[in-house]
Amino acid sequence: MNQSTTRRPNLLPIIWLLVCFLLTAFYPDPQQPKGPDAASYSSEVVSNWLTTQLKVTRTTPAPPPFTVRRFAYIGVALYESIVPGLSAYQSLAPQLNGLPALPTVNPTMSYYWPASANAALAAMTRYFYPTTSSANKATIDSLEAANTASYQKDRPLDELTRSAEFGKKIAAAVFDWSKTDGHDNNTAYTLPVGKGLWVSTPPAFVGAALPNWGKCRPMIRSASEVPLEAPITYSEEHASEYYAQVKEVYDISQNLTPEQKAIALFWADDPDGKSFGGGHWMSILNQVLTSQKPGLDVAAQAFAQIGVATSMAGITIFKGKYQYNGMRPVTYIRTVMNQPNWNALIVTPPHPEYPSGHALISSAAAQTLTLLFGSNYKFTDNSYNSLGFSPRTYNSFDEAAIEAGNSRVYGGIHYRKSCDVSRVQGKLIAQNVAQKLKFKRS
Repeated sequence: MNQSTTRRPNLLPIIWLLVCFLLTAFYPDPQQPKGPDAASYSSEVVSNWLTTQLKVTRTTPAPPPFTVRRFAYIGVALYESIVPGLSAYQSLAPQLNGLPALPTVNPTMSYYWPASANAALAAMTRYFYPTTSSANKATIDSLEAANTASYQKDRPLDELTRSAEFGKKIAAAVFDWSKTDGHDNNTAYTLPVGKGLWVSTPPAFVGAALPNWGKCRPMIRSASEVPLEAPITYSEEHASEYYAQVKEVYDISQNLTPEQKAIALFWADDPDGKSFGGGHWMSILNQVLTSQKPGLDVAAQAFAQIGVATSMAGITIFKGKYQYNGMRPVTYIRTVMNQPNWNALIVTPPHPEYPSGHALISSAAAQTLTLLFGSNYKFTDNSYNSLGFSPRTYNSFDEAAIEAGNSRVYGGIHYRKSCDVSRVQGKLIAQNVAQKLKFKRS
């Protein structure tokens, strides 16, 4: 007769996990400085600086690609200025394309991470807006000083000085890196001539802008290398798919509803000194941070990740524009469709039509926000209340991105397929960035 036996559970894995936990608790990472984890602080310093940076952006006009590039580097500097104090996170420096080793902290000393972030954000704002107004420069100085004064109530001066110096060193290193990305490539560009190709557009009829932007160094190797679907083949035949897409733009312009007009104008984002240009989605992020009030870690990651994704999107956009050199609707409608007095509702930007920059950047930003804050995040965008625009409410970030893309069809400057393809492309870029850029320690 077989006697049944009771097998004892193997406790070794459990004991080992307990030992690891105790070692982590009582013997923390020797490279992490003394003091509270940076994640324990609020995101207030990030929100305050974003508010100021957006104000500076609105009053220091620049093409949207310049704006998204600025925010990308600012976000990286912010993140790197606090990451030594984040036990669950790691530096992005080894993962970013061409970024040398960054300054380090003294692990035997304590740091106050909001002060480090404050100094880094102040320095980066000065670096990237050297020609802004005296009033804006005074605002930058004032915010940095006000934050420092508030920190002095609770923290020793030597700790604050040490923290600020580290933030400044990070900012200087990241800014030096930014200067080598090719954004200032002024190599002469010869615009191809031919049927269906881009020509300068009214009202100013200026030359093609930023023809070399697509050659800029991407912040992450290969993260944006997703093949861009080719646009519809040019044709002047009335029965063609190309003619149909232009006619849709024309027909919408002739029967534009008040809602379509409101959408087109809300998302116009022209660099006219009043709107945010490429910073509209950073304004949305700022509203999310103000509402959610997450920790400093979440805010810094969101800033950096959206910045990187949209900057990668910007490179993809201009690489595609000058690969295909697509004709703008206003040119086709005035010539082929024989409507010489037709104008788009919003000003046509001075570069080729395909792909849609607004749709692609909006989708990249929206997908990043979705990954960070959820797919059903309902929010109201108050970005342009001060300009007299009614706020717009969305059930998700993706819904806002779809509307941003459609706005360019309503505005008369893009075809629908251009916007649809661009939305897919932007989402893929955001997903690739999220997969390749590892913020958390494994």
